Amino acid sequence: QVQLVESGGGLVQAGDSLRLSCAAPGRTFSTYAMGWFRQAPCAEREFLAAIAWIGGRTYYSDSVKGRFTISRDKAKNTVYLQMNSLEPEDTAVYYCAAGQRYISNDRHYGMNYWGKGTLVTVSS
Repeated sequence: QVQLVESGGGLVQAGDSLRLSCAAPGRTFSTYAMGWFRQAPCAEREFLAAIAWIGGRTYYSDSVKGRFTISRDKAKNTVYLQMNSLEPEDTAVYYCAAGQRYISNDRHYGMNYWGKGTLVTVSS
């Protein structure tokens, strides 16, 4: 079992930036792919981005490509999601996830473990 803990959510204004973090206390991500998802009220969970821990290859949803950036810090064993030019439509609970590898045509994109989420609210 992999426990994932997200942080960095909060209330921001439209146009602001925010960086989310995801850590796995007591565990390393050395063989995993990591991802970020979000779920807005009354909406399905949406894939945002993923990164391979080894090699650092990244994958993005078209909806956030160019605005959001996923990255990892191996030394800190932490994955980040940098979000720029936030819009009210970005308001959602953001989840970190981990899996053996990223699978683009999988319902869960290859992710098996999920954090509890962090709320991001963007006011207009």
